[in-house]
Amino acid sequence: MKSQNKYRKFQLQQKNIEALEKENTRFKRVYSEYENMSDELWNLENKEGEPIPDDFINAMMMQTSYLEEEIEDWLIKFNQNKTEIKS
Repeated sequence: MKSQNKYRKFQLQQKNIEALEKENTRFKRVYSEYENMSDELWNLENKEGEPIPDDFINAMMMQTSYLEEEIEDWLIKFNQNKTEIKS
């Protein structure tokens, strides 16, 4: 049995992500790229058979972490704006 995809760290903020995707096409593109890369990275790490070079895996992990940081920044701003509106 495979364990949970560790690259899917934004599952608890899915409603905010959906709202951001509706209002910001750049965010939607970045988040879509992040999902695709994290799925591919997960599949490569859990693939049996011919090993994948560490350099390739590391490059994908680095790119995924850059996308995560960008998504986190958007979510922080989005949450701050929601709080300001409620006040």
